[in-house]
Amino acid sequence: MGTISNALSLLNYFSEARSEIGLADFKKLSGRDKATTYRYLSELVEFGLLEQDRLSRNYRLGPAVLRLANVRESVFPMRESIQIITDRLSEATGETAHVSLLQGMSLSTLAKRESPKHAARVSFSESQIIPLHATASGLCVLAFSDKTMLERAIRSSLTRYTAFTHADGETLRHAVERAAETGFGISDQGYEEEVYGIAVPFFNEHQAPIGTAAIACPTSRISSDLLALIKRELVAAGCAITETRGGSIPERLKEAWASGGF
Repeated sequence: MGTISNALSLLNYFSEARSEIGLADFKKLSGRDKATTYRYLSELVEFGLLEQDRLSRNYRLGPAVLRLANVRESVFPMRESIQIITDRLSEATGETAHVSLLQGMSLSTLAKRESPKHAARVSFSESQIIPLHATASGLCVLAFSDKTMLERAIRSSLTRYTAFTHADGETLRHAVERAAETGFGISDQGYEEEVYGIAVPFFNEHQAPIGTAAIACPTSRISSDLLALIKRELVAAGCAITETRGGSIPERLKEAWASGGF
Protein backbone atom coordinates (compact mmCIF):
# COMPACT_ATOMS: atom_id res chain seq x y z
CA MET A 1 0.00 0.00 0.00
CA GLY A 2 1.49 3.38 -1.04
CA THR A 3 1.76 6.60 0.96
CA ILE A 4 -1.42 8.08 -0.50
CA SER A 5 -3.36 4.87 0.16
CA ASN A 6 -2.05 4.71 3.73
CA ALA A 7 -3.13 8.29 4.40
CA LEU A 8 -6.57 7.92 2.83
CA SER A 9 -7.18 4.63 4.65
CA LEU A 10 -7.39 6.62 7.90
CA LEU A 11 -10.70 8.06 6.69
CA ASN A 12 -12.27 4.59 6.90
CA TYR A 13 -12.08 4.64 10.70
CA PHE A 14 -14.80 7.29 10.92
CA SER A 15 -18.41 6.22 11.47
CA GLU A 16 -21.57 7.56 13.04
CA ALA A 17 -20.46 6.01 16.33
CA ARG A 18 -16.89 7.34 15.96
CA SER A 19 -17.23 10.86 14.55
CA GLU A 20 -14.06 12.26 16.14
CA ILE A 21 -10.73 10.47 16.62
CA GLY A 22 -7.57 11.59 18.38
CA LEU A 23 -3.99 10.98 17.33
CA ALA A 24 -3.43 8.26 19.95
CA ASP A 25 -6.53 6.37 18.81
CA PHE A 26 -5.53 6.68 15.15
CA LYS A 27 -2.12 5.27 16.05
CA LYS A 28 -3.75 2.33 17.83
CA LEU A 29 -6.34 1.68 15.09
CA SER A 30 -3.87 1.85 12.20
CA GLY A 31 -0.97 0.10 13.91
CA ARG A 32 1.44 2.77 12.68
CA ASP A 33 3.95 4.80 14.68
CA LYS A 34 2.99 8.22 16.04
CA ALA A 35 5.18 10.30 13.71
CA THR A 36 3.92 8.60 10.55
CA THR A 37 0.29 8.78 11.68
CA TYR A 38 0.64 12.49 12.50
CA ARG A 39 2.18 13.18 9.08
CA TYR A 40 -0.71 11.47 7.29
CA LEU A 41 -3.28 13.34 9.39
CA SER A 42 -1.58 16.68 8.74
CA GLU A 43 -1.70 16.08 4.99
CA LEU A 44 -5.38 15.19 5.14
CA VAL A 45 -6.08 18.38 7.12
CA GLU A 46 -4.14 20.44 4.59
CA PHE A 47 -6.38 19.21 1.77
CA GLY A 48 -9.59 19.67 3.78
CA LEU A 49 -10.39 15.99 4.05
CA LEU A 50 -10.04 16.29 7.83
CA GLU A 51 -10.30 19.15 10.29
CA GLN A 52 -9.00 19.33 13.86
CA ASP A 53 -10.92 20.64 16.83
CA ARG A 54 -8.88 23.43 18.47
CA LEU A 55 -9.82 22.42 22.02
CA SER A 56 -9.94 18.60 22.00
CA ARG A 57 -7.33 18.22 19.21
CA ASN A 58 -9.43 15.39 17.83
CA TYR A 59 -9.92 14.99 14.09
CA ARG A 60 -13.21 14.85 12.20
CA LEU A 61 -14.17 14.69 8.52
CA GLY A 62 -13.50 17.97 6.77
CA PRO A 63 -15.44 20.16 4.31
CA ALA A 64 -13.70 18.70 1.25
CA VAL A 65 -15.53 15.41 1.85
CA LEU A 66 -18.90 17.17 1.60
CA ARG A 67 -17.84 19.13 -1.50
CA LEU A 68 -16.64 15.99 -3.29
CA ALA A 69 -19.82 14.13 -2.33
CA ASN A 70 -21.92 16.97 -3.76
CA VAL A 71 -19.88 17.01 -6.97
CA ARG A 72 -20.25 13.25 -7.34
CA GLU A 73 -24.01 13.32 -6.82
CA SER A 74 -24.43 16.30 -9.16
CA VAL A 75 -22.44 14.78 -12.02
CA PHE A 76 -23.28 11.10 -11.45
CA PRO A 77 -26.60 11.13 -9.55
CA MET A 78 -27.31 7.84 -7.81
CA ARG A 79 -28.75 8.25 -4.36
CA GLU A 80 -32.35 9.24 -5.16
CA SER A 81 -33.01 6.60 -7.83
CA ILE A 82 -31.31 3.84 -5.84
CA GLN A 83 -33.17 4.77 -2.65
CA ILE A 84 -36.46 4.26 -4.52
CA ILE A 85 -35.34 0.78 -5.60
CA THR A 86 -34.15 0.00 -2.07
CA ASP A 87 -37.48 1.06 -0.56
CA ARG A 88 -39.35 -1.10 -3.07
CA LEU A 89 -37.13 -4.09 -2.28
CA SER A 90 -37.72 -3.75 1.46
CA GLU A 91 -41.47 -3.33 1.05
CA ALA A 92 -41.74 -6.37 -1.22
CA THR A 93 -39.79 -8.68 1.08
CA GLY A 94 -40.69 -7.24 4.48
CA GLU A 95 -36.99 -7.26 5.43
CA THR A 96 -34.05 -4.88 5.70
CA ALA A 97 -32.73 -3.95 2.25
CA HIS A 98 -29.47 -2.19 1.48
CA VAL A 99 -27.52 -1.17 -1.60
CA SER A 100 -23.74 -0.83 -1.43
CA LEU A 101 -21.00 0.43 -3.72
CA LEU A 102 -17.64 -1.20 -4.27
CA GLN A 103 -14.85 0.81 -2.62
CA GLY A 104 -11.49 -0.80 -3.26
CA MET A 105 -11.50 -4.09 -1.35
CA SER A 106 -14.65 -3.35 0.63
CA LEU A 107 -18.18 -2.00 0.17
CA SER A 108 -19.83 1.16 1.48
CA THR A 109 -23.58 1.53 1.95
CA LEU A 110 -25.36 3.98 -0.34
CA ALA A 111 -28.98 3.34 0.68
CA LYS A 112 -30.89 1.25 3.19
CA ARG A 113 -34.46 0.64 4.32
CA GLU A 114 -35.62 -1.27 7.40
CA SER A 115 -39.11 -2.69 6.99
CA PRO A 116 -41.55 -1.89 9.82
CA LYS A 117 -43.34 -5.20 9.16
CA HIS A 118 -41.48 -7.05 11.93
CA ALA A 119 -40.43 -5.90 15.38
CA ALA A 120 -37.34 -8.09 15.11
CA ARG A 121 -35.30 -6.86 12.15
CA VAL A 122 -31.69 -6.30 11.17
CA SER A 123 -30.30 -2.81 11.75
CA PHE A 124 -26.94 -1.36 10.78
CA SER A 125 -25.26 1.98 10.19
CA GLU A 126 -25.00 3.46 6.70
CA SER A 127 -21.45 4.54 7.53
CA GLN A 128 -20.40 0.93 8.04
CA ILE A 129 -17.61 -0.48 5.85
CA ILE A 130 -18.66 -3.93 4.57
CA PRO A 131 -15.90 -6.57 4.24
CA LEU A 132 -15.90 -8.75 1.13
CA HIS A 133 -15.03 -12.13 2.64
CA ALA A 134 -17.64 -12.17 5.42
CA THR A 135 -20.81 -10.87 3.74
CA ALA A 136 -23.28 -11.91 1.07
CA SER A 137 -22.60 -8.68 -0.79
CA GLY A 138 -18.87 -9.26 -0.76
CA LEU A 139 -19.15 -12.85 -1.95
CA CYS A 140 -21.22 -11.98 -5.02
CA VAL A 141 -18.84 -9.13 -5.92
CA LEU A 142 -15.89 -11.52 -5.72
CA ALA A 143 -17.79 -14.10 -7.79
CA PHE A 144 -18.25 -11.76 -10.76
CA SER A 145 -15.06 -9.69 -10.55
CA ASP A 146 -11.71 -10.42 -12.12
CA LYS A 147 -10.16 -13.47 -10.45
CA THR A 148 -7.25 -11.39 -9.21
CA MET A 149 -9.62 -9.69 -6.78
CA LEU A 150 -10.38 -12.99 -5.05
CA GLU A 151 -6.67 -13.75 -4.81
CA ARG A 152 -6.07 -10.33 -3.24
CA ALA A 153 -8.83 -11.01 -0.73
CA ILE A 154 -7.35 -14.39 0.18
CA ARG A 155 -3.90 -12.85 0.70
CA SER A 156 -5.32 -10.13 2.97
CA SER A 157 -6.14 -10.45 6.65
CA LEU A 158 -9.43 -12.39 6.76
CA THR A 159 -10.98 -11.23 10.02
CA ARG A 160 -13.14 -13.85 11.75
CA TYR A 161 -16.30 -12.05 12.86
CA THR A 162 -18.22 -15.18 13.91
CA ALA A 163 -17.68 -18.93 13.98
CA PHE A 164 -19.23 -19.03 10.48
CA THR A 165 -16.97 -16.45 8.77
CA HIS A 166 -15.06 -17.61 5.68
CA ALA A 167 -11.74 -16.78 7.32
CA ASP A 168 -9.43 -18.99 5.27
CA GLY A 169 -8.69 -19.24 1.57
CA GLU A 170 -10.28 -22.63 0.97
CA THR A 171 -13.69 -21.88 2.50
CA LEU A 172 -13.77 -18.41 0.94
CA ARG A 173 -12.97 -19.79 -2.50
CA HIS A 174 -15.72 -22.40 -2.14
CA ALA A 175 -18.30 -19.76 -1.10
CA VAL A 176 -17.35 -17.54 -4.05
CA GLU A 177 -17.61 -20.47 -6.48
CA ARG A 178 -21.08 -21.21 -5.09
CA ALA A 179 -22.11 -17.58 -5.60
CA ALA A 180 -20.91 -17.74 -9.22
CA GLU A 181 -22.92 -20.92 -9.83
CA THR A 182 -26.18 -19.66 -8.32
CA GLY A 183 -25.93 -15.92 -9.01
CA PHE A 184 -26.46 -15.09 -5.32
CA GLY A 185 -24.02 -14.31 -2.54
CA ILE A 186 -25.20 -15.95 0.67
CA SER A 187 -23.86 -15.41 4.18
CA ASP A 188 -25.42 -17.45 6.97
CA GLN A 189 -24.18 -15.64 10.10
CA GLY A 190 -20.82 -14.93 8.47
CA TYR A 191 -20.67 -11.30 9.61
CA GLU A 192 -23.12 -11.19 12.48
CA GLU A 193 -24.64 -14.02 14.49
CA GLU A 194 -28.31 -14.79 13.84
CA VAL A 195 -28.30 -12.70 10.64
CA TYR A 196 -28.83 -14.24 7.20
CA GLY A 197 -27.73 -12.21 4.17
CA ILE A 198 -28.37 -12.71 0.47
CA ALA A 199 -27.20 -10.40 -2.32
CA VAL A 200 -26.84 -9.87 -6.07
CA PRO A 201 -24.36 -7.63 -7.91
CA PHE A 202 -25.10 -4.79 -10.30
CA PHE A 203 -22.86 -3.73 -13.15
CA ASN A 204 -21.45 -0.87 -15.21
CA GLU A 205 -21.27 -0.59 -18.99
CA HIS A 206 -18.21 -2.88 -19.03
CA GLN A 207 -20.12 -5.62 -17.17
CA ALA A 208 -17.89 -5.14 -14.14
CA PRO A 209 -19.63 -5.33 -10.74
CA ILE A 210 -19.75 -1.93 -9.05
CA GLY A 211 -22.03 -2.72 -6.13
CA THR A 212 -24.71 -4.95 -4.67
CA ALA A 213 -28.34 -5.08 -3.65
CA ALA A 214 -28.92 -7.18 -0.54
CA ILE A 215 -31.41 -8.37 2.03
CA ALA A 216 -30.54 -9.05 5.67
CA CYS A 217 -32.96 -10.81 7.98
CA PRO A 218 -32.96 -12.82 11.21
CA THR A 219 -32.03 -16.48 10.65
CA SER A 220 -35.11 -17.50 12.61
CA ARG A 221 -37.36 -16.14 9.86
CA ILE A 222 -35.70 -17.91 6.93
CA SER A 223 -37.91 -20.34 5.01
CA SER A 224 -37.98 -21.71 1.47
CA ASP A 225 -40.90 -19.44 0.57
CA LEU A 226 -39.20 -16.33 1.94
CA LEU A 227 -35.94 -17.20 0.17
CA ALA A 228 -37.75 -17.63 -3.14
CA LEU A 229 -39.45 -14.25 -2.70
CA ILE A 230 -36.19 -12.53 -1.74
CA LYS A 231 -34.34 -13.98 -4.72
CA ARG A 232 -37.02 -12.85 -7.17
CA GLU A 233 -37.03 -9.33 -5.77
CA LEU A 234 -33.24 -9.13 -5.65
CA VAL A 235 -32.96 -10.11 -9.32
CA ALA A 236 -35.44 -7.36 -10.19
CA ALA A 237 -33.53 -4.84 -8.06
CA GLY A 238 -30.14 -5.83 -9.48
CA CYS A 239 -31.41 -5.47 -13.03
CA ALA A 240 -33.08 -2.12 -12.27
CA ILE A 241 -29.96 -0.62 -10.69
CA THR A 242 -27.77 -1.92 -13.51
CA GLU A 243 -30.10 -0.22 -15.99
CA THR A 244 -29.94 3.10 -14.12
CA ARG A 245 -26.13 2.92 -14.32
CA GLY A 246 -26.21 2.27 -18.08
CA GLY A 247 -24.76 -1.18 -17.50
CA SER A 248 -25.66 -4.69 -18.58
CA ILE A 249 -25.93 -8.05 -16.85
CA PRO A 250 -23.31 -10.64 -17.92
CA GLU A 251 -24.69 -13.66 -19.74
CA ARG A 252 -23.25 -16.09 -17.20
CA LEU A 253 -25.20 -14.38 -14.42
CA LYS A 254 -28.40 -14.44 -16.48
CA GLU A 255 -27.85 -18.16 -17.01
CA ALA A 256 -27.26 -18.74 -13.29
CA TRP A 257 -30.47 -16.93 -12.40
CA ALA A 258 -32.40 -18.75 -15.15
CA SER A 259 -31.22 -22.15 -13.91
CA GLY A 260 -32.67 -21.29 -10.51
CA GLY A 261 -36.05 -20.41 -11.95
CA PHE A 262 -35.58 -16.65 -11.84
